[in-house]
Amino acid sequence: MGGWAVAGFDVALRRKGHVHDHLFAQRELVGPLGDRVNLVELATEAERGEPYEILPGAWMTGRDPDEDAIRLAAESLASGDPVGWFERLYAESATGDAIVPWDSRSPHLLLTEWGIAGTGRAVVVGAGLGDDAEYVAGLGYETVAFDVSESAVRLAKERFPASPVRYEAADLLNPPAEWRHAFDLVVEIMTVQALPEELHAAAITRIAEFVRPAGTLLVIASGREEGGPVFAPPWPLSPSEIAAFATDGLEKGTIEDLRDGERHRWRATFHRPA
Repeated sequence: MGGWAVAGFDVALRRKGHVHDHLFAQRELVGPLGDRVNLVELATEAERGEPYEILPGAWMTGRDPDEDAIRLAAESLASGDPVGWFERLYAESATGDAIVPWDSRSPHLLLTEWGIAGTGRAVVVGAGLGDDAEYVAGLGYETVAFDVSESAVRLAKERFPASPVRYEAADLLNPPAEWRHAFDLVVEIMTVQALPEELHAAAITRIAEFVRPAGTLLVIASGREEGGPVFAPPWPLSPSEIAAFATDGLEKGTIEDLRDGERHRWRATFHRPA
């Protein structure tokens, strides 16, 4: 059974009253009459990649914070639109009809651990609601942050009304031509993995092309073994996909293979020679 089928099956069961004993492990659902459906062979936490942040609102309502993203992503892919679900998710979150599961209201920990003050121009890829972009701007960079969702851009501006960040709606797979080789720092945090695998190569190339001479690319992503199973979304990156960021003249810097229990993540840097 493929990842999208698993996701749809999981959501459908929960709509009928089944609940998870272990919400984020996604191992087993318990039905209203005590019946159990075991999904451990279909999708363990490690196979799904890094779990989303635990949001207080989700626990207060008893909702699975992944549910809306899984549902909308499955519907979007089924209609032949692999990125349209982002706009629907952010738009519905603004009305309280959906939860953005990765909205932790703080910059990513692997970014803050790495963050080095700098100057010049930075771009944050798939910036969402802006927490990573605000952190990058605080390091001293003139920062552009973009997302394919116009609702995400609007909500980020509302969240940070006095921000120096320039928030823009843009498509990673068809970015503005003037962004090519335009940035001293490029920050990619878990955007490529939100796309189906067949789009990874094109997205990786576009991201690499943002880096100007003497510039740096920082990549943070969920990881999986080479050829390992994927129960999406997300589609965690394999070692070869991380290495593929060394394209368009970029050179590999450091690649950290970070593991904590079932969680597998990458933090990698790439540099363009001056």
